[in-house]
Amino acid sequence: MSSPQKRLGQFEFIAMTAMMFATIAFSIDAMLPALPQISAELTPDDVNRAQLIITSFVLGMGIGTFVSGPLSDTFGRRPIIMLGGAFYILGAGLAWAANSLELLLAARVLQGLGAAGPRVVALAVVRDLYSGREMARLVSFVMMIFTLLPAIAPSLGAVIIAFTGWRGIFVAFVLFSLMSIGWFMVRQPETLPLERRRKLTLRTLYDGAREVFSHRLVVLAILVQTLIFGTLFMVISSIQPIFDISFGKTDSFPLWFGFIAIISGSASFLNAKLVGRLGMRFLIKTTLTVEVIVAAAMLVLITTGLMPTWAAFPAFILWAITLFGMMGLTVGNLNALAMEPLGHIAGMAASVIGAVATVLSVIIAAPVGLAFNGTALPLAVGVFVAVALARGLMEFIPEN
Repeated sequence: MSSPQKRLGQFEFIAMTAMMFATIAFSIDAMLPALPQISAELTPDDVNRAQLIITSFVLGMGIGTFVSGPLSDTFGRRPIIMLGGAFYILGAGLAWAANSLELLLAARVLQGLGAAGPRVVALAVVRDLYSGREMARLVSFVMMIFTLLPAIAPSLGAVIIAFTGWRGIFVAFVLFSLMSIGWFMVRQPETLPLERRRKLTLRTLYDGAREVFSHRLVVLAILVQTLIFGTLFMVISSIQPIFDISFGKTDSFPLWFGFIAIISGSASFLNAKLVGRLGMRFLIKTTLTVEVIVAAAMLVLITTGLMPTWAAFPAFILWAITLFGMMGLTVGNLNALAMEPLGHIAGMAASVIGAVATVLSVIIAAPVGLAFNGTALPLAVGVFVAVALARGLMEFIPEN
């Protein structure tokens, strides 16, 4: 797709966009080692409530996603990226000072609101410059680099906690945001020229949302993405308690999580290599089919007790790798499918798609995290239902 704007070199553009996306992963994964300390300090009577620190951030991000795209369609990409960074930093500062779980959760919602700017607008910038399978290929490379941060985020969080306590993590969030937003503002030209901007009125918002939902393909892609995101947040909400309580591996959790992230990150590289030859729909369907089979097997083994004790931990690790790997083989493709007919309202489309998928995924995932009972059974049930529904919906997405 041609653009009147000067492009960065593709290597720098991918790295910069990956860092913008990584704000989300860093804000979630670096918190995981802090959950035991936070629960002991702020919610000792119900330690499961500490998991809401994850889903509250995601909820705020989903709500912020509704407005950041339309605002970027009106005022341009760069101002909204900067505004989102300001809200993110404010939320991190309030979280650092919070003296109750309720205040911390409110600050995390605000932090999520700010994080929506870099997440949504960066995707709109990609759509301004690329389309179709080329967009899917580039997003796959972005996702591949983006997975490197989750690999080290829990270990980094654990180191910060060791020296500063859990509050020091929020200082790290501020520094990371300053670096990523600064890079974008210094190096990336505006990609939305004045003549392509849309006037921001209730009518234009309504018309844009109506157009997004008028495409059957887009609606189905949003629903599938919702279920996949729901699966991801189920895993992220449950994985630290499972390591801690189910397997007694609290101290080694950051290393195991890094191992899972690095191995599963290869899925994005694989998708980038295969999507041009096999197509987006084929890869999504095949991946979901595999996940349905694996989730069903895990559910049977857990409920029947047929899995030997020595095999339970290796089996969980392998299952987690496939679940995180599913993201690299599906999300970039689903975004490209959904955005393809909506290039003329890329910011609005990115907002609606991201917001609906994110908010609904939190509604799906939060009960699974709160249902943790010392075993992986609630997670296995939730994952199986979500991936089975997603695979079924893919049958209704047209091939062309």
